[in-house]
Amino acid sequence: MAFIMQSKFGDIEMTNETIATVVGHATTQNYGVVGMASKHQIRDGIQEILKRDNYSRGVVVTTDDDGLVVVNVYIVVNYGTKISEICRNVQRSVKYALETQLGLSANVINVFVQDVRVVED
Repeated sequence: MAFIMQSKFGDIEMTNETIATVVGHATTQNYGVVGMASKHQIRDGIQEILKRDNYSRGVVVTTDDDGLVVVNVYIVVNYGTKISEICRNVQRSVKYALETQLGLSANVINVFVQDVRVVED
């Protein structure tokens, strides 16, 4: 399903894939986020951390008939970081990215931590 915005020049249609890519990029820019996790871990394999070209596989965007946008983000975090703070930062950065880049307002942003990894420098 696509999100349709109306402007004085006409309609703007954004697919969920586009929204998911913006969300994925904003998510991975946060400190403590190792990468995106797959939303279908059994099918895709639990061990896979999604690369840059697969951002949308770690994000689920849904819109209902009222125009409410719900974003579910699946992430892998770094061991030794405060998970609640990382999730709060992800929510803030996703909300900011959607508002500034796409002009959307997400009503709900859910962050699911799928794994904790030890990252060696």
